[in-house]
Amino acid sequence: MFRLAHLTDPHVGPLARPRLSQLLGKRATGYANWRRGRSRSHDMAVLAALVADLRREAPDHVACTGDLCNIGLPSEWETARQFLSELGAPETVSFVPGNHDAYVRGSLEGLLAACGPWTAGDSGGEGRFPYLRRRGRVALVGLSSAIPTKPFVASGRLGPAQIEAAETLLKDLARTPERPVRVVMIHHPPHPGGATPGRELKDAAAFTAMIGRAGAELVLHGHNHIGSVAHMPGPDGRAVPVVGGPSASARPGNHHGLPARRAAYFLYAIDTAGERPVISARQRGLGPDGAVVDFGPLLLGDFGEGAALREAPAALL
Repeated sequence: MFRLAHLTDPHVGPLARPRLSQLLGKRATGYANWRRGRSRSHDMAVLAALVADLRREAPDHVACTGDLCNIGLPSEWETARQFLSELGAPETVSFVPGNHDAYVRGSLEGLLAACGPWTAGDSGGEGRFPYLRRRGRVALVGLSSAIPTKPFVASGRLGPAQIEAAETLLKDLARTPERPVRVVMIHHPPHPGGATPGRELKDAAAFTAMIGRAGAELVLHGHNHIGSVAHMPGPDGRAVPVVGGPSASARPGNHHGLPARRAAYFLYAIDTAGERPVISARQRGLGPDGAVVDFGPLLLGDFGEGAALREAPAALL
C-alpha cells in the first residue's frame, strides 16, 4: 500500500513589506490585492494545522501542486523552502510550481533555485520539467504550467516540448514489465473548461489529447482553491480522473461575498499488491470547530487503465 497526500495552493505567509522598486508592473496590483483581501483569506494557523495533521498521517509521499508564493518576491523564496522542509525531505515531497510562483519574470527561476531539490527527477537535475520520480510501483510525473502573465491574468501554459516529453515518459512507463501507477502533477486545471478565461491552461486541449494517447491513472492539480473531480479520456476511451485540491490555507468564512472554501488536503491509498491496482481517496480538512477532521472518501469514477476504485458520495467535496 502506497499512501500519497496531495496539498496545494498554501500561499505561504506572512508577506514581507516589499521595497518600492519591487512594486513595478504586476506586483503593484498583486500587492494591493493582497492588502485588500487575499491576506485575510489565507490563514497560516489553518495551514499549520493541516500540515501537522498530514505529518501525523505519515503518507509515503506528498504532492504539492504550486502557489507557495503570493507575488513572487525574493523574500518569499526562503519562506517557500522552509515550508517544503516542513512537509518533508526532498525525497518524500514532490513540488510543481503555480502562477503565483512565476508572478513576474525571474520569480520562477528564483523560487526553483531555492526549492530545486523538491523538483529533482530520478535522472538528476533540478527545476526541469517534466520530471519523473519512481517510488515503488508509483510513478510521479511533475509538469510546470507556471508562466509570468500580465496584471489580472493567471493563465498557464505547458508548451509543445513539455507535452511531447510528458507523452514519451507516460508511454515508456506503460511499456515497463511492472507497469506503475502513473500520477501526473500540474498546477492549472489541465482540461478545457477547467478554469475561467484568463485563469485557464492555454494548451489544455493539447494536454487532454496527449493523455488520450498516453494514458495516466491520476492527474492532480490546484489553482481553483476548491475540491473538484473531472475526467478526460485515456486510451480506448477509459476515463482518467482529474482531481483539483482546495487551498490548504483557506480561512473559514466568506471572502468578498463568496461562500466559505474549506481548507483541506487529499489522501490517496494506492494498493498495488495485485495485478489490478486499487486506488482510494479521502479528504481531510478544517471542520466547523476549527479542528482537522476526516470528511470521508471521494467519488472519482472509473480510474481506467486497469485500476479499480472504491467510490463514495461526491457531495463530500
